[in-house]
Amino acid sequence: MLRLTELKLPLDHPEAALRAAIVQRLGVADGDIAGFTVYKRSYDARKRSAITLIYTVDVELRDTLEAGVAERGLAHVTPSPDMRYRFVTHAPGTLKSRPVVIGFGPCGLFAALILAQMGFRPIVLERGKAVRERTRDTFGLWRQAVLDPESNVQFGEGGAGTFSDGKLWSQIKDPHHYGRKVLEEFVLAGAPEEIMYVSKPHIGTFRLVSMIEKMRATIESLGGEVRFGARVEDVRIEDGRLRGIVLKDGEELPCEHVVLAIGHSARDTFEMLHRRGVYIEAKPFSIGFRIEHPQSMIDNARFGAFAGHPLLGAADYRLVHHARNGRGVYSFCMCPGGTVVAATSEVGQVVTNGMSQYSRNERNANAGLVVGISPADYPGDPLAGIAFQRQWERQAFKLGGGDYWAPGQLVGDFVRGRASKDFGDVQPSYTPGVRPGDLSTALPDYAIAAIREAIPALDRQLKGFAMHDAVLTGVETRTSSPIRITRGADYQSINTRGLYPAGEGASYAGGIYSAAIDGIEVAQALALAMTGD
Repeated sequence: MLRLTELKLPLDHPEAALRAAIVQRLGVADGDIAGFTVYKRSYDARKRSAITLIYTVDVELRDTLEAGVAERGLAHVTPSPDMRYRFVTHAPGTLKSRPVVIGFGPCGLFAALILAQMGFRPIVLERGKAVRERTRDTFGLWRQAVLDPESNVQFGEGGAGTFSDGKLWSQIKDPHHYGRKVLEEFVLAGAPEEIMYVSKPHIGTFRLVSMIEKMRATIESLGGEVRFGARVEDVRIEDGRLRGIVLKDGEELPCEHVVLAIGHSARDTFEMLHRRGVYIEAKPFSIGFRIEHPQSMIDNARFGAFAGHPLLGAADYRLVHHARNGRGVYSFCMCPGGTVVAATSEVGQVVTNGMSQYSRNERNANAGLVVGISPADYPGDPLAGIAFQRQWERQAFKLGGGDYWAPGQLVGDFVRGRASKDFGDVQPSYTPGVRPGDLSTALPDYAIAAIREAIPALDRQLKGFAMHDAVLTGVETRTSSPIRITRGADYQSINTRGLYPAGEGASYAGGIYSAAIDGIEVAQALALAMTGD
């Protein structure tokens, strides 16, 4: 097989045009092509009047032509890589112990799945509830302003990614093609097959729910065990090695190989690990607001006359501005045709995030508009970033009225430094609700100044971004984990053997896709350690 990249065709090209482009690129006859598959399809919308599709295809030639074509050294033509997933080892006939996976978000899900497929019969401990019960509890906050601290957007089967856009792409390096394994498993669980080739695949919340249930069933059918309501209260460490964990009901579970995939909001677990001496360090993260525009405006700004084209879908954007005060301001976790959601996991705090369904057909587009900060902004011990997040989440709760409504402001009023009294053409989507007011005290002064400067500047990158009636909703504080649980080349904690920090909570991933890949890598390292391979 040969891989052809950078095959560019008009947006509305006829079906036969792709095959013709392959024939032209390779300089062969049409009959010499035994078959081809599309590996990736993206688009280039920099010229709105001439949007092009860009294909990467794997081509099979008849007989012995492939070697001859390869020898010609054609531009953008290489041998197709072998992307098949291969297990690094398999469990021995008799296991002396079973690995434990703490957390059942994307990272823990794939760590458990790979371990189960290798025969290790993992025990999964998830502090929250099964995904459908968790969905009901989450709707309880959104519709009735009732928070369950153990079952919400952050905690429960599927992790925070369950209530998101379901994005399945990342800029991480993936030389072993583990991402292909992730996509294949998702398709087996019910994801649309197009995620295998579109450039920015996504699934959406409601599809993720049934997929996660199917993947859990697979793990259990292979001998794995999934326990819900199983919060880890303590760890037992002897001479720098993990020996066991203690659950909230007092049960002590002896174990020496643990994947720690707890997500970025397991603050009580971070605090416990720090008390027990597990090495943790503070790290940069970002804070800001959610910004909402009409999705139709974003579509027109990005695609012009092609807005609404079925191959393009709802338009997204990615924007960056470097403010005069030295702060970087950027769009984060953009959700086309989606909603802003209540994402707190602690009483008396307001946190926002974004979510889309597979259809992406809601009226508004939303994204985080956030400012980068570093440990220098919150000096103290390694957990000082948690206190910093809580400070602004409590402030948002207060500004929103103290009942889990969020504070909001029109973009035009925010830029001009005046309070908003009502919303206009753009109605905020956050529930339980948004109270208009003044967000100038919702974040540190340097963040407010940077965002105020950035909005008009970003309007020059995306026309309409600074529209007066666009809405800011506060606050977005959980862009990533404020700590890193540092691990070595063998994926184990640098001072606690047997503990494998993984995923977003340990700061080794950011999003569903990269977290799932990290779960695969950590599971492999743990399996090799257990078998001595």
